[in-house]
Amino acid sequence: MDIRVGDSADVTAVLQMFDSAVAWLVTQGRTGQWGSEPFTGNAKREEQAAGWAAGGGMRIAVVDGQSAGCLVVGPPHEYVKPVDSELYVQVLVIDQRFAGHGVGRALLERAYAEAEQLGVELLRVDCYAGDDGRLVRYYESCGFTRAEPFTVGQWLGMILQREVRRT
Repeated sequence: MDIRVGDSADVTAVLQMFDSAVAWLVTQGRTGQWGSEPFTGNAKREEQAAGWAAGGGMRIAVVDGQSAGCLVVGPPHEYVKPVDSELYVQVLVIDQRFAGHGVGRALLERAYAEAEQLGVELLRVDCYAGDDGRLVRYYESCGFTRAEPFTVGQWLGMILQREVRRT
């Protein structure tokens, strides 16, 4: 697996990753995270993905020449209170064809390595905390600890963090 910086040429692939993830979540009856509609064709979602690509924080995991996952780092979302000395994971999505192949973990480790290089104290992320809580447990299995629950309207979220060792 290779991980490279993403750009505008990756927007279509990233939207397709979200489409595959949403379709899988729908089959699991877990539509609270990203809803039940594809991202492709949704002007707001397409603009969001283009913004991630233009922002410089997009990372694309490539497996056997195919885009397998996307992570975006940058400042926290507007609904999250920033803290001093952090790198924030804004987005993590995996194309479901590559589920179970360690793509998400590899992307999170890449973000951690970038946080080390920047000399920040924390790598933080927020995620959907509703339904069965599996997503929160996934991040915990990747070395993150729960920091603070929050809500955006009816959407239940959790901020998680991972301390970055000083080198």
